[in-house]
Amino acid sequence: MSALVPLVRRAAAEAVGTAALVAVVVGSGIQATELTRDVGVQLLANSLATVFGLGVLIALLGPVSGAHFNPVVTLAAWFTGRRTADGPSPREVAAYVPAQITGAIGGAVLADAMFARPLVQWSTHDRSASHLWLGELVATAGLVWLIFGLTRAGRAHLASVAVASYIGAAYWFTSSTSLAHPAVTIGRAFTDTFAGIAPASVAPFLAAQLVGAGVGLALVAVTFGRPAPSTGDEVVVPHGEQHLPAPARPEESTMSS
Repeated sequence: MSALVPLVRRAAAEAVGTAALVAVVVGSGIQATELTRDVGVQLLANSLATVFGLGVLIALLGPVSGAHFNPVVTLAAWFTGRRTADGPSPREVAAYVPAQITGAIGGAVLADAMFARPLVQWSTHDRSASHLWLGELVATAGLVWLIFGLTRAGRAHLASVAVASYIGAAYWFTSSTSLAHPAVTIGRAFTDTFAGIAPASVAPFLAAQLVGAGVGLALVAVTFGRPAPSTGDEVVVPHGEQHLPAPARPEESTMSS
């Protein structure tokens, strides 16, 4: 038996998951700045919290929504699956992307509230520089390459560890500290803290991320070739309704123990 997971529940999982991710990113940034003035230690604390938080969220919500938590992942999944019906439908994209953006803003507000900061305060952290945009392009390309490459290689079950590890590494090897995420970029504009990004810097970052997603898909095509048939365990949500195993009844649990 299976329990049907309707679109509204999957969209809710995307909203809550993205909110939790941004709360981890922003909250750990605030906590780090309150504990130390060493910028290197602050970034280390911020990146470690993000790695652990993201890994947990993918493992927890992957079976519900596919754990995209990122508009470029959702859009890339739609683009690659639009001809084979393996990716999300336009209806699913229209539900996921607003949910992710709304969740990201809510997560930033929640983090500020937990640390008694103004709930909404536009960031003054300017990130307007071409080398930062290049860093975002590289970070996003690598993320898309990894996620869809794992699927093509039949190793999507490694996503929670692999994706979290990649984001942790990209914090350090990219000049932009790897936002690689349009919804998170928008959400971080709402907080004037360590993890914030000034509203004027958002649009170029979004453009770099979209270009990076295209580069990532090109890398997938070059390195993995044509997609393999769907196995149903992808981090990227397959087309159609998703199912979760139904809870075992008490007598079934007893018999199986």
